Amino acid sequence: MKKILWVAILFVQSQLLFAQEPVKSTLEDQTSVAITVYNGNLGLVKETRKIAIPKGQGELRFMDVAASIMPVTVSVRSTTAPNQFRVLEQNYEYDLMSHEKVLDKYVGKKIKIVNWNNEQDRKDSVDATLLSNEGQIFKINDEVYLGYPGVKVVPEIPNNLISKPTLGWVYDNEGTADHALEVSYLTSGLSWNADYVLSIDANDQLSDLSGWVTINNQSGATYNKAKLKVVAGEVNRAPVPAAAPFALRKGEMMMAAASSDFSEQAFFEYHIYDLQRPTTIKNHQTKQISLLGATGVGLVKEFLVNSQQYYYYQPFGGQAPKQPVEVFITFVNSKENRLGMPLPAGTIRMYKKDKDGSQQFIGEDNISHTPKDEKVRLKAGEAFDLVVERKQTDFRQVTSKIVETEWEVLLKNHKENEDVVINLLESVSGDWEILSESHKHKKEDAISLRYNIPVAKSSEVKVKYRVRVKHP
Repeated sequence: MKKILWVAILFVQSQLLFAQEPVKSTLEDQTSVAITVYNGNLGLVKETRKIAIPKGQGELRFMDVAASIMPVTVSVRSTTAPNQFRVLEQNYEYDLMSHEKVLDKYVGKKIKIVNWNNEQDRKDSVDATLLSNEGQIFKINDEVYLGYPGVKVVPEIPNNLISKPTLGWVYDNEGTADHALEVSYLTSGLSWNADYVLSIDANDQLSDLSGWVTINNQSGATYNKAKLKVVAGEVNRAPVPAAAPFALRKGEMMMAAASSDFSEQAFFEYHIYDLQRPTTIKNHQTKQISLLGATGVGLVKEFLVNSQQYYYYQPFGGQAPKQPVEVFITFVNSKENRLGMPLPAGTIRMYKKDKDGSQQFIGEDNISHTPKDEKVRLKAGEAFDLVVERKQTDFRQVTSKIVETEWEVLLKNHKENEDVVINLLESVSGDWEILSESHKHKKEDAISLRYNIPVAKSSEVKVKYRVRVKHP
């Protein structure tokens, strides 16, 4: 009997304990916050809050967390007294308050409906029982109304609805009342990418390159005066069940001041870019922060024409369609070329001034993560004033597996003030051999040969070659 009585006393004490008002923590308690943003819609949030926590067991509501938080990744510890505070249970409350959800909780209950009487300039109110919130069906004075005008008034907000995402902890605090709690978690809705601007000089030989880190915050939280890091590289993630969708508002764009405030360091198999000053990233905001700036970067402009492997399998009558001449810009990411910083994957947009001095957009291309001392090759577009016409002048079936074809490629330069070099990259499959040629070729690889053909302004050059191909 005594044992049963003792258990009953403990149960009553625990009920009285948890009947107390929970401790609530908001951003006002925050002393520091740091975020690390990864490629692929993932962010790591680490924040510290100073919270007064009563001794013993109780409930702590940790509010103002990201709406897209991954609850299973939450880690919490007291830096003040790590051996005296521990979390026994954790709940993630995400049933956020809305007009519809509040009324859902009052189905079958009485509410008040207030309507403004324009004729008598006063408010009229009626008591109604909400029968259904789908289409809003009310019972008023023994009559059922399918909808009713006016403002719906409820006596209070239901306990199981909250205004913002909240972590709820059942804790056991054995010691001090004031704790500095360090909380970290992963969240979706945070992403970043690199954006670059390449300004090319009048001679297409030098350029200025500026880079920006573009942060997109759709996580459902604002990070005030945060220490920011971004990680470049592909971090593997295990498959997880799809999270519940969150409604997103259209983001705003903020352009930060043009200064290079990031420091870069190699980390594991990735690279970390660490912003050397705090920054505030608002929810539903896109922010750009200067990553790098370099002037006098040397580059090379290249004109390229590609052939097709099927050209050498069968006879072609007449003249093949005119081929586009692609324009590429290449530069080396090296210290000698005024760069040498690992470049995160992103988009490089290219610009050049016209005769009036106005900056004009001339193309864009994506780059992958590029280490130092590697080449960056960008496709700008297709040349307007360069024309390439291809014609098969002879076809001979030597055997069932050996074919000889002869080609004539006409290169036209309609530019009035510029000599160019057009690169013909001919893709020949099988066992091939050049039998004759008007210009010397260079073997690129097992299936490619290249002709680098200078073409003077307002002139044309004809390239001829005969190739024998043995097919397997």
